[in-house]
Amino acid sequence: MSRTGRTSRATRVLATGAGVGLLVPLAVALAPNAVAAPPPVTCTSDKAGLAAKLQKDIAAAVAKRKGTMAVGVYDRTTDTTCTLRGSSAYDSASVVKVTVLAALLWDAKRTNRFLTDRETKLATAMITKSDNAATSTLWKQLGMTKIKGFLAAAKMTQTKPGANNYWGLTQITVRDEQRLLALLAEKNTVLSDNARAYVLKLMNQVVSSQRWGTPAGAPSSVKVHVKNGWLSRATHGWRVHSVGVFQGGGRDYRITVLTQDNPDMTYGVNSIQAVAKVIHKDLVPVTSAASAQRYVPTSEPKEAFPAVPPAG
Repeated sequence: MSRTGRTSRATRVLATGAGVGLLVPLAVALAPNAVAAPPPVTCTSDKAGLAAKLQKDIAAAVAKRKGTMAVGVYDRTTDTTCTLRGSSAYDSASVVKVTVLAALLWDAKRTNRFLTDRETKLATAMITKSDNAATSTLWKQLGMTKIKGFLAAAKMTQTKPGANNYWGLTQITVRDEQRLLALLAEKNTVLSDNARAYVLKLMNQVVSSQRWGTPAGAPSSVKVHVKNGWLSRATHGWRVHSVGVFQGGGRDYRITVLTQDNPDMTYGVNSIQAVAKVIHKDLVPVTSAASAQRYVPTSEPKEAFPAVPPAG
């Protein structure tokens, strides 16, 4: 079952912001040149008080940043889910490389075969170094039929593969990225246990210059698995994204942050990390010297810039 689409149980706490239920006069809502308020962050949790705290802290972090952000969180330990703009579409940039590898492993499972040495080499370069050439090779090898087949099997129905081999322009959403991360983190029929472990292993081996974004502020007790991406176009400026799975020390959670309309790459990275820090802090509060140690990403973030058409 999709974690971002779970039905709230009666015992769960729902937090959607202090303004819920407040009637806004129509004249005010339609005032000329008024800037529409961002949609509320919605959170549910089995842990008392956690949903409200996450909702407040994520909303505060987002409010301090320019651009447009979408956020997804799921924590298995407390059955906590948070969502902001869960179904808004973004150009994927290199984040789609996790989908490419998952599709490759799904297809290998269907034909009951192991990855070849060539495929393993390409997959390693694609995830750990964000190699664009390796991605293009695997994208073309799979073809649109198999890529769409995997998306259907994964119930990633909002994801639209980029046309004309522009895989970096694949349309992704928080909801679908969270579904993908769930396939990596939990036992399922789409990917084998060995395949899930393999993807997570590579995401844990991403080179240090690309280990920014959602890992920011992660406690030392969890193992970090991350994949990031960025690209800039005439419309919506810089897109900067990060997805991560965090496991260990009795914790198991995943985070997706997608952004666009950033003035530059660094600004987008900092926006993601501001949100990630409050999520890690709320999910794993400081209770000991070990939990006080937090991951500090590189101060010189890097990422591969995927090919895009000249216009747009």
